[in-house]
Amino acid sequence: MKRLFLLEDDLSLINGLSFAVKKQGYEIEVARTTLEAETLWSDGSFDLVILDVSLPDGSGFDFCKKIRRTSKVPVMFLTAADEETDIIMGLDIGGDDYITKPFKLAVFLSRINALLRRSENFNTAVTELNSNDITIQLLKGEVYKKGKLLDLTASEYKLLCLFMENQGQILSPEQILGKLWDCSESYIDNNSLTVYIRRLRTKIEDNPGEPKRIITVRGMGYKWNTAD
Repeated sequence: MKRLFLLEDDLSLINGLSFAVKKQGYEIEVARTTLEAETLWSDGSFDLVILDVSLPDGSGFDFCKKIRRTSKVPVMFLTAADEETDIIMGLDIGGDDYITKPFKLAVFLSRINALLRRSENFNTAVTELNSNDITIQLLKGEVYKKGKLLDLTASEYKLLCLFMENQGQILSPEQILGKLWDCSESYIDNNSLTVYIRRLRTKIEDNPGEPKRIITVRGMGYKWNTAD
């Protein structure tokens, strides 16, 4: 049975979400403060984490950073903080999804199921990806270029994994957005994706102005170049 971790201080929302996820066959543990969350997190093992951003004694963003120091567990933000800068920050520090309040319960449950499926697919026998002098150590969540450790954000890391798992295949912007982020298209759209790819290129390409690893296929999308 999948175990969910919820950090939320609104008691009425806690009750509603707990009832809904239990009907789906999941277990759920709840913390209402970051202090409670730290104790609960250290004492248990979870398959998915759901975080509010604004909490009585801290921020869900800070707690997500703490999680990402030791774990690749899927993280969903569920919050009223709906500014574009909040959403981008949540994804960059390691969030896998970002839902703003108010929300539809059916959509929320669908997102949970999608994240859990994605996590299961990620945990395969493959532990390392190699191509064009880039190495991803999946168990450690580390990326190396010619043996040198790169400093990638969580979003950049996931984007690179997607490209290297689909080497030589053209991925449309819609495919990339659908696989990596389930957020509202008004925030994470083709323009945002262009920014992410440009930032990733500055870290993995020898000459970002003339990329050799992540290739733009005009009118179709992007692909990872398999030729060294």
